[in-house]
Parts: sequence; C-alpha cells; structure tokens
Amino acid sequence: MENLFEIIKGRRSIRKFKPDPVPEEELREILEAATWAPSAGNTQEWRFIVVRDPGLKRELAAAAMEQRFLSEAPVVVVVCADLERIRRAYGERGVNVYALQDTAAATQNLLLAAHAKGLGACWVGAFSEVQVREALGLGQMMRPLALVPLGYPAQTPSPRPRRPLEEVVEYR
Repeated sequence: MENLFEIIKGRRSIRKFKPDPVPEEELREILEAATWAPSAGNTQEWRFIVVRDPGLKRELAAAAMEQRFLSEAPVVVVVCADLERIRRAYGERGVNVYALQDTAAATQNLLLAAHAKGLGACWVGAFSEVQVREALGLGQMMRPLALVPLGYPAQTPSPRPRRPLEEVVEYR
C-alpha cells in the first residue's frame, strides 16, 4: 500500500470511467473504509446506497444537473445521513451540523480508499436532494448528502494547485 501522504496527494476527481465493473470485494473494502470515519458520539448515522442500475444512474445524473459522468460510472455510491438516528443522540445540532461532518468524513475515507485500490471517484455535491430522494424512494429522515461515481479511471488529471500553508494556517 502506498504511503498515506502519497495517497492523499495522488487522489483526483475522476469524471471519465472505463466500463469495467468494480469487483464486489473491492467495493466492500472501500465501503468498509468509509465506515471507519469518525462520527459524533460514534453514532455512525451514515448510510451508503450502492447504485448499479443504469436507469437509476441516469436519474441521479439528471438530479445532478445533467452531470452525465454519473450515469457512465459502473457504480454510484449515494452517501446519506439517517437524520432520525443523529437527532435521537444530538437533537437539531446533530441534524444540522454533525450529520454533515460525519458523512463528509466517511465520504473522504471512501475517496481515499478508492484511490488506494486503483479506482477513481468524484465527490458530487451539486444535486437536487428532492430528486435523489424520489429516485431512490428515500424517506424524509434519510438525507442524501453526496453522490460518488466510482470505477476504473479513463483519465489521469494533473494535480490542481494548492494555496501555500502561509495563506491558510494561523498560529496563535
């Protein structure tokens, strides 16, 4: 396995995929890595919906402002927060803050694990929650927060520039 810092620096947002299917065991390991993210009070309120059905992937792409690469990926993982579970533990702060933080941490783990396994992925946040909820038949207490198309990359994007630490870090 690559060094963690190499994995972090090497990850890219992939929007072009080969048609090859993602092996079930690889997908399972990536999803398990996502579940090892921290969560408020260890609530683990995330839910991962694995979408392989071409029709559902087209509906997700339509919900995501016609980002067609979603329908072209072999798999789309929809990262959701179980709002009832987090509300029971932390009330409205859980729903409005912790659910977002926890699912974001799980999504980052998913992206890094996919890259470490030689797969590509992209964090998609621009979508209609209502349309995604309807396409997947989710109740009001299951909030979709990220769409992650996943597959073998058909592109190798260059690294994007990063701001220097001096611009983003303060010491007090």
